[in-house]
Amino acid sequence: MEPKTYVKIPIERIGVLIGPRGVVKRRLEEHFDVRISIDSDSGSVEISPASGSTDPANIYTVMNIVKAIGRGFSPRKAMKLGEEDHGLVIIDLTDHVGRSKNALKRVRGRIIGRSGKARAMLEELTETLISVYGDTVAIIGRVDRLPVAREAVMMLIKGAFHSTVWRYLYEYRRRLRKEKMLLWEGEEVE
Repeated sequence: MEPKTYVKIPIERIGVLIGPRGVVKRRLEEHFDVRISIDSDSGSVEISPASGSTDPANIYTVMNIVKAIGRGFSPRKAMKLGEEDHGLVIIDLTDHVGRSKNALKRVRGRIIGRSGKARAMLEELTETLISVYGDTVAIIGRVDRLPVAREAVMMLIKGAFHSTVWRYLYEYRRRLRKEKMLLWEGEEVE
């Protein structure tokens, strides 16, 4: 039995997954040697191997790319998940603030910021890509950066001041630079 998986994405994102004249879908199928079947009425996407020897990791990777496109990322940004050390985190805001439209709007606004400045700052300081779509926040980045980006978003969801979050991220960046310097100095000594 061949491995296959199903993903459900919002119907309004199906066109983005298919792409103009099917170019995005075709590129995914060719690059990862998978077959993608899309039900445009329900938003259900089936991913299965195109040939008998497809690596199961390819199916998992394409599943994450499809999820990322469904959560508002452009196909170009979602393709970052094809890189070996990249992952995807999806935070469902309703799990943290409930279903109140006002609460969801307020939290989305805190994460995005005025004219997108808060989201841009989060992306820059964590070196990740962030999409706020519907009731979710999706983060694409290197697997070592994802926990920090997730924690920063969670701080904003829980009501922390933006300045507190920026301090946390600047401290993280300082520690990272210090570790790189120590690593670099250790290599130079030898």
